[in-house]
Amino acid sequence: MGNFMYDRGRQGFLAGEIDWDADTIKLVLIDEADDTPSASADNALSDRAAPSRVATSSAFASKTTTAGVADAADVTLSTVTGDPSESIDIYKDSGTESTSYMIVNINTATGLPVTPNGGDIIVQFDNGSNRIFKL
Repeated sequence: MGNFMYDRGRQGFLAGEIDWDADTIKLVLIDEADDTPSASADNALSDRAAPSRVATSSAFASKTTTAGVADAADVTLSTVTGDPSESIDIYKDSGTESTSYMIVNINTATGLPVTPNGGDIIVQFDNGSNRIFKL
């Protein structure tokens, strides 16, 4: 399956439950051998198996929404160890896993899959017209 928006993420934007500019947005590296993503069944971070979550970022900085295109500053995950990661989940962090809504899964990008080696992993978002994703 290619990159996709989670159904809950689309619903969250339409219902005003996700505000890209104001909410805390994070990403997590996902080991798909431990949990296969589902656009319809994965609604919140708690729906992703804990062993599949290899590393989690701090809150995104410099978020923008020009012309319906979501963008943010590149993200550095420090001293990452663990299983190989085939995808990245982006989600709204509410502070509670069951209400931290899934937004997008990215599994076709330069650098994926990635095998952690204890060093930093820099996630560089696309500088093309769709940036991280486009609504």
